[in-house]
Amino acid sequence: MKRIAVDMDEVVADVLPKFLTLFEQINGRRPTEEEYNGKKLYALPGGENLREALYHKGFFADLDLIPGAQEGIQSLLDDDYEIFFVTAAQEFRNSLEDKYDWLLQFFPNISWRNFVFCGDKSIIGTDYMIDDHAFNLRTFSGKGLLFTAPHNLSETEFTRVNNWTEVLAFFEQEKLRHANNR
Repeated sequence: MKRIAVDMDEVVADVLPKFLTLFEQINGRRPTEEEYNGKKLYALPGGENLREALYHKGFFADLDLIPGAQEGIQSLLDDDYEIFFVTAAQEFRNSLEDKYDWLLQFFPNISWRNFVFCGDKSIIGTDYMIDDHAFNLRTFSGKGLLFTAPHNLSETEFTRVNNWTEVLAFFEQEKLRHANNR
């Protein structure tokens, strides 16, 4: 059985709307996509204090799902992949309980044993990893898929998947490739 590590934030949990709302509350305006494409919102003028919100209890508790994530994960499970949710949560101590509860709420069919809260994803030894940060994929020994997020639009180093439909298409191609190599 092949194993897939799936990042949480910006892959299954949609952090961007919450950051956009916070930016608007702080600055009295919402940034345009042109302003934040290719960078993190907290790198924008006026966004310097946004990162602080990540340290507050509750920030990760009520995030929306990325469209298609639940169905995509279920489809991969149905295709006999083993799924591990992997998130670099250690930096944000208060996020651990929020993220754990969020995963249980939205993915109750995935065992808590498959939740990996770490500081450095280079320790992950799955066959595949889906992540929105290229730096996590650079130290990964398996096949990395870069999930599109506004901050990574200029990255070209990894196979890019723009949404969960493309994730499933990638794994369908993998299945065909492996079947043809037998």
